[in-house]
Amino acid sequence: MVKARDREILARLKVAYPDARCGLSFENPYQLLVATILSAQSTDKRVNALTPALFAAYPDAEALCKADLDEIERMIQGIGLYHNKARFLKECAEQLCLRFGRNVPDSFEALITLPGVGRKTANVVLANAFGQPTLAVDTHVFRVSHRLGLADAKTPEQTEAQLRQRIPKDHWVIAHHVLIAHGRQTCIARSPHCATCPVLDLCPWGQRRENAVRAKGLETSAEPEVQR
Repeated sequence: MVKARDREILARLKVAYPDARCGLSFENPYQLLVATILSAQSTDKRVNALTPALFAAYPDAEALCKADLDEIERMIQGIGLYHNKARFLKECAEQLCLRFGRNVPDSFEALITLPGVGRKTANVVLANAFGQPTLAVDTHVFRVSHRLGLADAKTPEQTEAQLRQRIPKDHWVIAHHVLIAHGRQTCIARSPHCATCPVLDLCPWGQRRENAVRAKGLETSAEPEVQR
């Protein structure tokens, strides 16, 4: 059920981050799929620095599936887990060629059968390459949604299900983007900027944190008792 408070949170975040969008650079579904696989435990900025050369060398699934694994590793070794990611990319491209006519499928069920593709990657591709209403949950969305009281589940998959109940379907894609933007710019994991948060009055976690900070400040600023 969509609550007025949840709508207000989303509305304010959309105003605060009007340019929120997918941080990965891509021109087609194939490029986005590759970039999203590479982005696991890495930054979009680092992925975007590597993919132009990678896409120039392997412009489509057919070229990538024929690539030498060592060469793929060399081209992506600047990001974490590059050994596994190189293998995923090659195996994923092979599956695209064998099963999907060298095209990226536009269904969730098909995408998650590909090597290196989980729920988050599938949802990112569906939303940003095919314009489908999905709601991907990464570390930022997970953290921010829990702090805001939009979810309390223990896993990303369960959190996704809760958010789908709390956010209107036609807002799922933009919700994903603004929650990520908020998590990167304001509601960061350590030392979040609660004092300047556009939804502080609607955030249970932020309210508790600010109250604790104020209480600590009052405690440290109090004059010491005079010993008698």
